[in-house]
Amino acid sequence: MNAEIITVAPKTQLTENPCLKCGACCAYFRVSFYWAEADPAHGGTIPPELTEDLTPVLSCMKGTNRPQPRCAALIGEIGQAVRCAIYQGRPSPCREFGVDWTPEGLCFTPEDLARCNQARAAWGLPPLLEEPHPVPQPEPQPLRRVS
Repeated sequence: MNAEIITVAPKTQLTENPCLKCGACCAYFRVSFYWAEADPAHGGTIPPELTEDLTPVLSCMKGTNRPQPRCAALIGEIGQAVRCAIYQGRPSPCREFGVDWTPEGLCFTPEDLARCNQARAAWGLPPLLEEPHPVPQPEPQPLRRVS
């Protein structure tokens, strides 16, 4: 996750991993990464047949570099039930995405929650969470005349 402030939505607020019913991020963003992540000779964990070359040093998950992306490793129906076929060996952008289900509940960074909600909106899904901690607004102060 990013080094930003991480917020936890406790399991009393969400009782199950919402990512397993969503999948919107896997069908909205391009997933690009350093080519060696898909090269077994260099310790890569991503099956090369699920990737395509993007630049001489970057690869991406098949299906994510097009106008209507959908990762080739995504199994299931967006908004219903989904899973990643290579979850344990998924690419670094997926591992580092700052929305994660943990034993404490859903952990997220504000930036990545916004990205999650952007992908969900593109698929007609409601926001995962509304702004969890709105910024407090100061009470309006009456104007005082300065002499």
